[in-house]
Amino acid sequence: MIRASLLAFALLTLSLPCAAAVEKGDADAGKIKVYTCSGCHGITGWKNAYPNYHVPKITGQNYDYLVNALTEYRKGERTHPTMRAQAESLSEQDIRDIATYLSSITP
Repeated sequence: MIRASLLAFALLTLSLPCAAAVEKGDADAGKIKVYTCSGCHGITGWKNAYPNYHVPKITGQNYDYLVNALTEYRKGERTHPTMRAQAESLSEQDIRDIATYLSSITP
């Protein structure tokens, strides 16, 4: 009984890192999908083209932050109208691809 319990515990413990692994996206696909983002966030990620006002830096941003932000915009949990409109059309895979690409850029 104890041996079976220890074996079950060991198997469960060994499987946790696999279950907790984050499935990231495809950076090459993300590079194509961020084309629209550059209209506001710009090539350097700091300012939009017109009207000129400060927008968040997205290049080199943390992967999890990007996934969470885009998901919250898509669900309407964040309220910026332009970002909501952009994010509504994104699938979960699109969001992972975009986050993978943007987080891979060294600012």
